[in-house]
Amino acid sequence: MSLSSYTDLSGKTAVITGGSRGIGAQTARMLAAQGVQVCVVGRDEKALDEVVAQIGEAGGTALAAVADVTDTTALEQVRDLVTSRLGHVDILAAFAGGMGEPVPTPNLTEQRWRQVLDSDLTSAFLTIQAFLPGMIAQGSGSIITMASAAGRQPSQANLAYGVANAGLIMLTRHLANELGPNGIRVNALAPSSIRTEKVAARMPDAVQQQVAAAHPLRRLGLTTDVGEAALFLASDASSYLSGITIDVAGGRITN
Repeated sequence: MSLSSYTDLSGKTAVITGGSRGIGAQTARMLAAQGVQVCVVGRDEKALDEVVAQIGEAGGTALAAVADVTDTTALEQVRDLVTSRLGHVDILAAFAGGMGEPVPTPNLTEQRWRQVLDSDLTSAFLTIQAFLPGMIAQGSGSIITMASAAGRQPSQANLAYGVANAGLIMLTRHLANELGPNGIRVNALAPSSIRTEKVAARMPDAVQQQVAAAHPLRRLGLTTDVGEAALFLASDASSYLSGITIDVAGGRITN
């Protein structure tokens, strides 16, 4: 697969939360291939180190930061580490999240509800809060949030996950409106049925085929599909786009 090239990204610095595996790790590798210095953030130190090693072997520059993205202090430490080692942050990909496993609403506990909202929505807010002063000071930046098709329409995911991702889309639109005068763009990605390592390992092949058949393009998405959309939003190619949500969903969209 031939990947797009965005020469304007070379020399920039990006922070990617949820960067230890899946979409976050793939996006980090793809940004690094464009000449971007990347910091991958997550809780799995070994997985983060593997991503950093892969990027280094390919000739890129990467840094790992172990942190809980629901912890303000931890995020501030990541910010300080990145700025001291790599310089000011141009691209912020708030990709951490998950916990969308189906749970009938009568069985959805208060604890689970709070965990999902913290993991998917609050984490994005806190991540952006940590890096926003620097972007405002430099008068530029591209922020990309990771929503989901479950935030666009009802799905089999649990209610908290759908609500959190719908909230991410409004967070994106609100910030785009507020931060535009500061030269900062904010956009969202809403993937559907992406064949991550987790999906490949846990979803039987027959089920993968059924899910693929439910999409007009008749296949599951790849992490590179989402990464390509992230590169576009990070680059000057999307310089007049802010506040939008790109459905990386194989044509399966209901607004």
